[in-house]
Amino acid sequence: MLISTKEIEVRYAETDQMGVVYHANYLVWMELGRTQIIKDLGFSYAEMEKDGIISPVLDILASYKKPLRYGQTATIKTWIEEYDGFRVSYGYEIFNDEGEIAVTGLSKHVCVKKDNFRPISIKKKYPDWHEAYEKAKKQPEGAVR
Repeated sequence: MLISTKEIEVRYAETDQMGVVYHANYLVWMELGRTQIIKDLGFSYAEMEKDGIISPVLDILASYKKPLRYGQTATIKTWIEEYDGFRVSYGYEIFNDEGEIAVTGLSKHVCVKKDNFRPISIKKKYPDWHEAYEKAKKQPEGAVR
């Protein structure tokens, strides 16, 4: 299983009146994590968009554990939790400077044609992505490759 890492310096504008990162910013950081894992696999989400394909979020979950504050560095770990050739779920862990988990998350996506939002098969349209996702995704407990 491939786990991508992206570091983000917490900016003052990302904090709220309590001095901690505003909760919605973690969703933006998850997007940065997704973009990073796609890049680490050798692909570009921007190139997919040029083909008229987008990948909307179907579901998203964030569980807040510890606050992050201005001046700290957030480390985002991202992996492919599930992939079936059509839908993909990404898992996330966001850590603080002390290596403690600040947020865990999961987002589910499907690729669609931008002009009509009709779903497409990643396996058929992007066989290279499909192969890379199959190799990189999380394997069930006890599975042997």
